[in-house]
Amino acid sequence: MVAVANWRDVRQSRTTSTRVPQLGTRGAGTGREALSKRIVDLRASVAARPDNVGLAVTLADALVRQTRITGNAGLALEAEAALRRALIADPGSYDANRELGSLLLSQHRFREAIAVGEKNRDARPYDSLNYGVIGDGHLELGEYQQAFDAFDKMMALRPSAAAYARVAYARELQGNLTGAVESMKLAADATPPDDPEALAWHHAQVGDLYLRLGKLHEAEAEYIAASHAFPGHPFAMMGYARLLAARGERTGALTMLQELARTAPTPDLAARTGDLLDQLGRHDEAERQYALAEAGWRVDAPEPKNLARFLAEHDRKIPEAVAIAEKAASERRDIFTEDALAWSYFKAGRVAAAREAIAQALRTGTKDADILAHAKAIQHATPQVVAR
Repeated sequence: MVAVANWRDVRQSRTTSTRVPQLGTRGAGTGREALSKRIVDLRASVAARPDNVGLAVTLADALVRQTRITGNAGLALEAEAALRRALIADPGSYDANRELGSLLLSQHRFREAIAVGEKNRDARPYDSLNYGVIGDGHLELGEYQQAFDAFDKMMALRPSAAAYARVAYARELQGNLTGAVESMKLAADATPPDDPEALAWHHAQVGDLYLRLGKLHEAEAEYIAASHAFPGHPFAMMGYARLLAARGERTGALTMLQELARTAPTPDLAARTGDLLDQLGRHDEAERQYALAEAGWRVDAPEPKNLARFLAEHDRKIPEAVAIAEKAASERRDIFTEDALAWSYFKAGRVAAAREAIAQALRTGTKDADILAHAKAIQHATPQVVAR
C-alpha cells in the first residue's frame, strides 16, 4: 500500500525536486548561526527557482523554526507564500502539502490544517505525521477525543519524538503531569543530537513540566540542557525566568526577560515583563509593557483568547474582554479559551455564566495553576460581584 501511495504521488507530481538536506538532518544544522545562514541561502535559491518544491519545503521548515526562535510571525507568512508558489507549479507535491499542514497550524488556521492533514492522510495513510497535524488541529479546537485518537494512531504507526511530544501534551491536559514528563523525556531522547533547536525545545518543555510539579532543581537542569543545546533559545530563557520568579528572584527574572525581548519580542513576553515590573513597584514601566502586550495580541500576533484573558487579569476594558472571549469561544472550545471566557465573565460580574464556562475549562482534568485559581475564585464568588 505504501508503494502504491508513492507511485500515485509521483504520477500526480509534474516536476522534479532538488534534493536538499532537511533541517535537523546531517548536513543541515539547526543551530542559531547555521539556521540563519541556511535561510539566507535558501531564499536566494527559491528566488531563482520558485517552482522547485524541494527548496520551498526546506525554506518553509527553516522559517517556521526561526519563527519559534524569534517570535516573528511574518516569517510564517513568507513560508506559506513559498509553498503556495511551489504548489501552483506542482499541486500534487506530497512534501509541500504535508509542510503546508504544519504551517497552517502555526498560524492557528486549525480547520484548514485538519483538511490538509486529512487529504495527506488519504494519500499516504502510513505517514504518521499526518495524524499529528490532524490531532493538533482538533486539540486546539477543543475536540479532544478526536485529537487523542489521532495521537494514538500516530504512536501506533511510528513512535518518534513528534509522537511522544503529543502524548506528553495530551497527558498534561488530562492532569497527568508525571506521565507527561515521562513522554516528553522520551521525545527529547528520540531527538537527534544534530538538531539542536528541536532538542532545546524538548528540554525546555520538560523543564516547564517539572516547574508545574514544583520540582525546581529538576526544572533548572532541563533549562540548562536546553541552553547548552541551543544557547539563548527563547523557550529555555522564558522557562528559566519563571523558575527565578518562583524562587523569589524577581530582579534576575526581569533581567532575563528584558534580554530575551531584544531578540525575540512577543506579546506574552511583554505581559510577563510587565507583571514583574509591577511586582517590583515600577508601575509606569509595567504599564508600557502592558500596552505593548495588548497591541501585540491585537495586531502583530492576533490571539483572541490570550488578549481576552490578559484584559480580564489586568482589569482592562472588561466589556471588550467579554466580547472578544465570546467570539473566540464561538470558533474554538479548548480549555484555555473557555478559561478566558470564564475569567472575563467573572470580572464582568456574570458569575453564573463564569461557572458554566469554567466547568468546561476543567473538563479534561487539567492541573493548570491559573485555571484552577480562576475556578476557585469563581466557585466562592457570589452573584453580587460588582462589574468593572
